[in-house]
Amino acid sequence: MEHWKESQLKKLSHTEDINIAFRMSLDFVKNLGYKFCAFSTSSTTASSDCNVLRLNNFPSGWNARYAQNNANQPDPIADHCEHSMLPVLWSEQLFCKTPWLWQMLQQQGLPHGWSQAIHDEESGLRSILSLARSHCPISPYELYENLGFTVFISRHLHALASRAYPKKPSHPPLSIREVEVLKLSATGKTAFEIARILSLSERTINFHVHRAIEKLGVNNKIAAVIAATRSRAI
Repeated sequence: MEHWKESQLKKLSHTEDINIAFRMSLDFVKNLGYKFCAFSTSSTTASSDCNVLRLNNFPSGWNARYAQNNANQPDPIADHCEHSMLPVLWSEQLFCKTPWLWQMLQQQGLPHGWSQAIHDEESGLRSILSLARSHCPISPYELYENLGFTVFISRHLHALASRAYPKKPSHPPLSIREVEVLKLSATGKTAFEIARILSLSERTINFHVHRAIEKLGVNNKIAAVIAATRSRAI
């Protein structure tokens, strides 16, 4: 690694203020050849946009126009990053369902860019780091050449941002029997079938399902199975 990269990343790793850390990250990515940088976070536990953090040096007016135009339309970058932590290059094809956003990127001098996500299942926090420039396209080789640096940056910014978010509430541990019942439910077994398999009454099976639903903070058996699977309880 070149000395300047190692030096700047070391300084960044010791920075505790997210605004200062973002400015340092911006200086770093500019040296990599990207004029623009954006970092945003949102929480899966948040009930409104008031908990969304957005930091960027995008052209003046971008944020207001984006918020106005994106109110009722999906952002393909956000959609990709919601489901994957693999980096994605911006392209006309990526924005084929939202041509207004692709046109706005061109108009605002952001025609070439890429984004990557950080998913934190423990806290429910999602972060997206995006880099962009106007002067030349970004090749897949260049993207992966710089991926290690940007993962380091995004993880550090994510860690700083997560301090401002409430932790996702933890649930009481499921009992051995509750785990057994949910595992069988996940295979499509009914309460009657599970009762026969476990040599219990159907009423007892429904009791265990109800207790699991309460512990996981969900509303029904299907949601309980999904929540238990995501938390690796089953």
